[in-house]
Amino acid sequence: MMKNIVLIGFMGSGKTTVGKSLEEKTDMVFVDTDELIEAYEGCKISDIFTDKGETYFRRLENETLKNLLATTDNKVISTGGGIVTNQANIPLLKQLGKVFYLRIKPETVVERLEGDKTRPLLIGEDKLVKVEQLMTDRKELYEMAADKTIDTDYLSVNEIVDIILENFT
Repeated sequence: MMKNIVLIGFMGSGKTTVGKSLEEKTDMVFVDTDELIEAYEGCKISDIFTDKGETYFRRLENETLKNLLATTDNKVISTGGGIVTNQANIPLLKQLGKVFYLRIKPETVVERLEGDKTRPLLIGEDKLVKVEQLMTDRKELYEMAADKTIDTDYLSVNEIVDIILENFT
């Protein structure tokens, strides 16, 4: 039985912050799939999108999940916001461990990511419209992948961590 906590959700939903807090409060090690991909490719996610495209990046995410499945236990795994868009990843996420969907409102995403130039899917046009569209497109996929959904808008990091730990048994 895998003993990993897997965090999914839209960009800006707090996956990294919550994951690092979980690492501090447990004997688990924090792993971020985007960081693994950047280390493997030797460049930033935004550069991968620009140079090789989203399809290439989504393939890297899938390979990363397969590698984690073969080697990972007792970890907190934070995933990229779009990892569920490749539906082949959903069963891999579930095999990796208990999947927690950190759900967030579009307005909160825009507020949190104000001035962030590192998110390739948020460059250009009206960010709120873009966020709402992406969230609508992914909503069902996040819900399919999730074992537990947590609405994070009005919760502190500690409250989210407590909910995860209460439900991770």
